[in-house]
Amino acid sequence: MSVWRLTPIALALLCAAVQAQESSAGSSESAISLSGFGTVGFVGTDTGEAQYVISGQPNGATSAWNGGVDTKLGVQANAKLNKMFSGTVQVLSKQNGNGSFRPELEWAFAKAQFSPSLAVRVGRMGGPFFAVSDFRDVGYANTWLRPPQDVYGQVPISRFDGADVNYQTSLGSTTLNAQLYGGKSSAVFEGLDVKMDGLIGFSASAELESGFTFRLGHVEGKLTVDSPDMAFLVGKLRSVPMAAVSSVGDQLIADKKKASFTGFGVTMDRDNMLAMFEYTMRRTDSFVPDTDGWYLTLGYRFGKFTPYATVSELKQKDSNVNNTIPTGVAASLTYLKGVVDATLQSQSNAQKTLAVGLRWDAYRNIAVKTQYERIKADGPGLFTSPSTSFTTGQNNVNVYSVAVDFVF
Repeated sequence: MSVWRLTPIALALLCAAVQAQESSAGSSESAISLSGFGTVGFVGTDTGEAQYVISGQPNGATSAWNGGVDTKLGVQANAKLNKMFSGTVQVLSKQNGNGSFRPELEWAFAKAQFSPSLAVRVGRMGGPFFAVSDFRDVGYANTWLRPPQDVYGQVPISRFDGADVNYQTSLGSTTLNAQLYGGKSSAVFEGLDVKMDGLIGFSASAELESGFTFRLGHVEGKLTVDSPDMAFLVGKLRSVPMAAVSSVGDQLIADKKKASFTGFGVTMDRDNMLAMFEYTMRRTDSFVPDTDGWYLTLGYRFGKFTPYATVSELKQKDSNVNNTIPTGVAASLTYLKGVVDATLQSQSNAQKTLAVGLRWDAYRNIAVKTQYERIKADGPGLFTSPSTSFTTGQNNVNVYSVAVDFVF
C-alpha cells in the first residue's frame, strides 16, 4: 500500500494559516483573510495491469490501494486594499505531473472592481474551461468525490497567466455572467512539459431563479508538447526521402499546433434535487487526438446524506494522423508504420464510466465520501502505465474510492 504524507512545506502552510486565523479572530475589519481546503483520499482497483490516476498524474492506484491520487492541501489568502483593488494568492499541494507534492502557486492575481458589474484581473488565474473550474480542487464544494474524468481529464492545464474581464448583470430574475480572457499556460503531464501559447477564450453563464444554470465556454491557442520520444520518432520519419513518410511526422509533432476546447453545461439545484450535465469537445492538429466527452450526474439530499450517480463517456473522434507509410517496399518502412500505429494506439483514451457515490456531511466543514466506478476502456483509456495487453484490449476495471474533504 502506498501511503501519502503531508510535505513539510504543506504542513508549515497549514500551521501558518491556522495561526493567522487565530490571531485575527474578532477582527472582522481585517484587510487580509486566510482560508484553506484539503482532501485525504485512498483509491484501489481490481487490476494490476494499469494505474488509475487523475489525468496527468504519473502514479496511481492498482489492486494495491494508493493515497496519492486525490489527497491535496490548499491555502488561500485574499487581500482587500480598498473598494476597488484586491488580490488573491492560492498555494496548492497535490500530486503534479512529475509525481511530487511540491506546493505550487495555483493563483496569484490582482483585481480591479471598476463597478458592481465590471471587474478586471491580471496575473495567474484558474482556467474557466469547465462548469466547476474555480473549485474543481475543493472537494468539499463538489458532490462527487472527484469530477468525472471522462470530461475533466481532457485538458492538461488548470490555470493560465494573463488577464481577464468579467461582466455581471441582471435580466429580470436571471443573473448573466460573461468572461473574456487571454494569456498563456504551462503544465507537466505525466512527466512531459505542455504549453499553450496565444491562449484566448470566453465563458458565459445564465443563472435562473428556478435553480437552473446554463454555461457555454470556448478556448483556443497553440499547443506544444515537449516529448523526447515523439521528437525522435518524428526525426526518423522526416529523414526518409518520401513525402508519404515525412508528412506523417509533420502530422504527429505537437509544436505550436492549433488546439481548442469547447464546453456546454446545465446545472439544476432545486430543493433536495441536483443534476449536472456537461458536453465538451477537444480539437488539435497533432498526435493529441480529437475527443468528445460528456457526463450526467443525478443526486438527492436526505438530510446530511447525498447519494448520487454519474454516467459519462469519452469518445475519440479522430487520431489526427493519416498513417500513409507504405508497406512491402522496405522492411524499415514496415517497421516505422508499426511504430506509428502503436503510438496512435497508446493515445487512444476512449472509455465509458458508471459511478455511484455517497456524500455524508459529517460536520459543518467536513464531508466524507465513498465512490464506486465501473470503467470500460477501449485500450488504455485514461489509465497510465498500462501493460501491452491493456493497451491493445478492451478493459473493464472496478475502482473503489474513499475520501474526507475539509475546509478551514
